[in-house]
Amino acid sequence: FTFINKLDREVRDPIEVLDEIEDILNIQCAPVTWPIGMGNRFKGVYNLYTDEVHLFDPEAKQDALVLPEVIKGIDNDAVRVRLGEDTLAELMDEIELVRGASHEFDTEAYLEGRLTPVYFGTALRNFGVLEMLDDFVVHAPRPQPRAAEDRTIDADDDRFSGFVFKIQANMDPKHRDRIAYIRICSGKFERDMTVFHSRTGKKVRLASSHRLFGKERETVNEAYAGDIIGLVGHSDFGIGDTLTTRKGIEFHEIPRFTPESFSYLHNGDTGKFKQFRQGLDQLLQEGAIQCLSLKGSAVAVPVLAAVGPLQFDVVQFRLESEYNAVTRLEPAPWQVVRWLPEEFSEEEMDKLSPPTGSRFGWDSDKNPVLLFPSDWAASYFEQNSDGLALAKVPPNQKEL
Repeated sequence: FTFINKLDREVRDPIEVLDEIEDILNIQCAPVTWPIGMGNRFKGVYNLYTDEVHLFDPEAKQDALVLPEVIKGIDNDAVRVRLGEDTLAELMDEIELVRGASHEFDTEAYLEGRLTPVYFGTALRNFGVLEMLDDFVVHAPRPQPRAAEDRTIDADDDRFSGFVFKIQANMDPKHRDRIAYIRICSGKFERDMTVFHSRTGKKVRLASSHRLFGKERETVNEAYAGDIIGLVGHSDFGIGDTLTTRKGIEFHEIPRFTPESFSYLHNGDTGKFKQFRQGLDQLLQEGAIQCLSLKGSAVAVPVLAAVGPLQFDVVQFRLESEYNAVTRLEPAPWQVVRWLPEEFSEEEMDKLSPPTGSRFGWDSDKNPVLLFPSDWAASYFEQNSDGLALAKVPPNQKEL
């Protein structure tokens, strides 16, 4: 589903936006609603399938959900009075153009990912969003089977299973809590149930379960396949972990990107080391960045690894704003990281001769890594390392 936002401002022509979506995402667009003006002239949206005009109230409160006034039929006196003759004439011309040039909504094409229904509105004022959500409830597919390591788990399976797809640290600064978001794949979730944590093999009790919407939380006692819930207070959970009531199930739903940017992260205030370390550890658990330690390094300065440098800026900002820890970034001289086989020892590292400028080290899970100054150096080493297997992601993780 596609929502085109900010129609209460002067924005790009809607037809241009549809063309760009189709060109870049290679997907057909099927407008369901169509905007009536924009910016100060924004009057609402017209539903091309129900023949209804949904009128926008610019005086409505931004933080309140107010049902819009709806007029059935576009060609009547009530619409003409509310929109004005000129606006209505312009809208009629646009509708004729859109119906002739755009795709019609087709359920099969949507379910196959070849077509996206498109809606217009302004999310800040909760306008136009409800129409999209109502249609989503009608057309969204039921929970699908999920591929586990050696089997397929059907959503109707009565045994509970799910996986962690996101971790958010410091949700409540007063308590420094963290929430692991779980996508339920099968069975029924019940608060206080005991499940297996597949990565560690331990049994854990799922006590503090919530449904989150913005800053609001509500306790969840029951949930089913397809639902998303948040679990608070489980420091052992990591992104991609499977939770299940039966052993032997492990989902590999979360692919990992190979880091391409590296920087040293210095603690700017030695008196704030505790805040620095605690904040960094919690942010690392979210999975956006990784932390590497170097073999033979006299000073244990963390080396951050990420897909892009913007993630370093986010880490610095959050460390300062949420943990009161000011930091300093220093560019590191590497461009490529590769993971060595598990249990690769320091003695085995000493027997290798990587290109000049390369460094051995470990990630935060103690998996051995080798950092290279360039792609050429990495390729040269792999071609001349007598069959040594190097990986672009840590062990037991799926590469994107």
